[in-house]
Amino acid sequence: MDPVYLRLRKRARQIVLTYPTPCFYKDFKQASKQSDILFNSATLIAELREFVAENVDDNFGHGMTHADKVSLDAGTLMIIEGHRTGYPEDRILRRVLVAQCAGLLHDIKRKQKNHAVEGADYAREVLQSYRLSTDEIEDICQAILNHEAFKETIKIDTPEGLLVSDCLYDADKFRWGPDNFTDTLWSMIASLNPPLDQFIKRYPKGMAALARIKTTFRTATGIEYGPQFIDLGLAIGEDLYQTILKDFAQPA
Repeated sequence: MDPVYLRLRKRARQIVLTYPTPCFYKDFKQASKQSDILFNSATLIAELREFVAENVDDNFGHGMTHADKVSLDAGTLMIIEGHRTGYPEDRILRRVLVAQCAGLLHDIKRKQKNHAVEGADYAREVLQSYRLSTDEIEDICQAILNHEAFKETIKIDTPEGLLVSDCLYDADKFRWGPDNFTDTLWSMIASLNPPLDQFIKRYPKGMAALARIKTTFRTATGIEYGPQFIDLGLAIGEDLYQTILKDFAQPA
């Protein structure tokens, strides 16, 4: 990465530290902890994560760090929404694992043009060798198909499958908040290595796309808490943009 971007990344991460943690993690601390415990103790997840680590297309910041964060938050959302729906506890725990599998695999084909379609097809093949039912595999694949923003979604016929899909989508879009400026943006920069003037020129368009995410969250929890992630991302992004213009842009 060009030294100027290394300096910008350092500054961005300093800016992020001046902002509060999204309320989602404070208000649902116990559910988040439970998701983390399941993620780090389930044999199914350990085996699938090892496979994904060896095969994921690490493109534009959507590698293992991204997959792990999405999986953990998808599991947390499943716990919250499962309790809201009235699922029994054992059912919730199983569905958490299904949501986490979807999180691990959702960007497995990130470098492909139609990565959601390619990823779902690939996941369907891969998951045949894991301890998952046919219905669980289909729920995971449908969630992967539906995880992109601003694209038409497929109809999911079961409430259980729809919930996995919505939890995956919201957990993925949480990453458009502060995470965008600690990790994702800089992985994109490392991949593309654009001249600084082009980066500055495109910056406002990227911020506009970020703002559009606010109204797309799907679960009840995501609809309530997701916009704060985006608002934090927008505020951080604006602070960074002013820093770029002041300290990094060349005079015209």
